[in-house]
Amino acid sequence: MSKKVLVVDDDIKTVEVVSLYLKHDGYRVLAAHEGNEALRLARESNPDLIVLDIMLPGRDGMDICRALRAESDVPIIMLTARTEEEDKLKGLDLGADDYIVKPFSTRELAARIRAVLRRLPDAYLRGPQEITRGQLKVNFVNHKVSLAGKALHLTPTEFKLLGALIKEPNRVFSRAQLVEKAFGYDYEGFDRSIDFHILNLRRKLNPDPNHSMYINNIYGTGYTFYAGAK
Repeated sequence: MSKKVLVVDDDIKTVEVVSLYLKHDGYRVLAAHEGNEALRLARESNPDLIVLDIMLPGRDGMDICRALRAESDVPIIMLTARTEEEDKLKGLDLGADDYIVKPFSTRELAARIRAVLRRLPDAYLRGPQEITRGQLKVNFVNHKVSLAGKALHLTPTEFKLLGALIKEPNRVFSRAQLVEKAFGYDYEGFDRSIDFHILNLRRKLNPDPNHSMYINNIYGTGYTFYAGAK
């Protein structure tokens, strides 16, 4: 069955153009133009991905992203007309998987959607079905993660990054290598976004991300998964 995408933007023309392009690509498309309506549709229709504008009447995109992340790991691509990097990074910090700045081409958006929906690289399917390191368990078949027996809710991006790191413990990955490992060559995110995804991941693995027992920041180099974590 084709993937279902919820497109949220208060500009009706933008929604019409994006919806037409995505339908041509084979997606089923739902649309919303207001924040409360968007949150209701997201909860009721269970989309495979949400394209979410930040500036919305009723309830803004940041608030919707925050609400959804408390209850769902649905992939979210933020739309923003703002050019300040801090606004983009705030969306990533709330758990968005990617962002795209207006004005954008529908072709670029479709490429971002394909990249985000590619939850698991083919290499994962050829590797182990499950890995346990200390109290952390990652199942690559059902995309589930648990810590000390308690389920963790990771975004698709966080799951990809954890998968790349845990498969090669003690190896130091640069940011560029993590982009390649987790997303593939066509991922168009920027390096600093990886830092925010890793920070969110470390928060979920340990309440104090600055002293994570699993993922370590190697200053000036990148990140590594510590194989000796208990």
